[in-house]
Amino acid sequence: MASLHEPWLVENGLKGSSKEIRHGRTAHNMSSSSLRKKSDLTLVSKVRYAMLRQFLANLQEVILGTKLSVLFPAIPLAIVAECYGFGRPWVFALSLLGLTPLAERVSFLTEQIAYYTGPTVGGLLNATCGNATELIIAIFALSQHKIDVVKYSLLGSVLSNLLLVLGTSLFCGGIANIAREQKYDRRQADVNSLLLFLGLLCHSLPLLFRMSGASAALTADPTLQLSRASSIVMLIAYVSYIVFQLFTHRQLFEAPEEAEGDDDGISEEEPVIGFWSGFIWLVGMTVVISVLSEYVVETIEDASDTWGISVSFISIILLPIVGNAAEHAGAIIFAFKNKLDISLGVALGSATQISMFVVPLCVLVSWIMGINMDLNFNLLETGSLALSIIAVAFTLQDGTSHYMKGLVLLLLYIVIGTCFFVSKTPLSKDTGTSLALNYITYSHYYFL
Repeated sequence: MASLHEPWLVENGLKGSSKEIRHGRTAHNMSSSSLRKKSDLTLVSKVRYAMLRQFLANLQEVILGTKLSVLFPAIPLAIVAECYGFGRPWVFALSLLGLTPLAERVSFLTEQIAYYTGPTVGGLLNATCGNATELIIAIFALSQHKIDVVKYSLLGSVLSNLLLVLGTSLFCGGIANIAREQKYDRRQADVNSLLLFLGLLCHSLPLLFRMSGASAALTADPTLQLSRASSIVMLIAYVSYIVFQLFTHRQLFEAPEEAEGDDDGISEEEPVIGFWSGFIWLVGMTVVISVLSEYVVETIEDASDTWGISVSFISIILLPIVGNAAEHAGAIIFAFKNKLDISLGVALGSATQISMFVVPLCVLVSWIMGINMDLNFNLLETGSLALSIIAVAFTLQDGTSHYMKGLVLLLLYIVIGTCFFVSKTPLSKDTGTSLALNYITYSHYYFL
């Protein structure tokens, strides 16, 4: 294996010791690496032709180098189901399953590229591509004017990270380490909590502004302007957070040194694929994610009608659970190993990225596309988000953990999930239509 990798290190100009190469690995990288498996390149090394040998080695590392490789067949099955007109719920389910290993592989490829670009550029790449699946799904939903699907899916990603992932990590870690007290660094959690509260304020103000106005029709345009201004502020805050994370206070966000030598026997001291190979694979994976995301957006309402489940429940609960299963599983695995700093970095970091980067970016992208998307996520959704952030902030305030904290967060997630399961809120295709209906309803009651 080393013989295959060493020429790539020289060819791509990779310099520095293994410790320098590892420097800067974040909790997201460590979480994803827990689902990887060591590839046996014995047979590949016997291939006579160098280009074919390199291609087969890349193929084995990228496709078979993950414990989720059994889900890759869902990708061609989803494409076949779409092309041959199979049932729309089947297309939705297969596409959702296919997105699971792709999300983990994108994390793997960004880390491989980071070996050649250095920790700073690698961190920026990870910050951009960390939630690529959610962003691509949101853009396709926006292009089809399914604004509610965008809001539901992004809200669900935040809630699943704060309550499901963090709750399961604290609960499993507490049970596995019940005889000893679990501790973690509060400083990283404090920074993420502050940003989440800022995001909550930007979500709450458009809702309060709409509720305090004379009518939805009269406050629609000011609410939209407020949302766009707030989105710019949120992006500025997120850029400041990236500078804080990668430059001024990088030591708060780096994975612990001892966490890098795990029991799995996987060594990440050197890259396993070349820079350009990683870049090409990353582009290819992004294209496949785009195809499957389009299938998900197109078939979500058909799946909802067939299964008898509301679109809000599918978007808020099912999409985040299945789409981020790899990242979630990695966080839970490290919680079992009493490495809560990594688990917290995954859960809080991903929630912060969705709330402060993906959501405001979607608002600005919709503005460019001529679609009126605001930050008003409605009362029930915003209330659920607010209570979740407050509960997490209280849970993490003392720097220690036990299984009871995780259990309470899990129960909160179950209650919120039940709420959206019984909720049958109709899906509005276009904000303009929704505003017109609100105006007609208001006028009807006003004149009466």
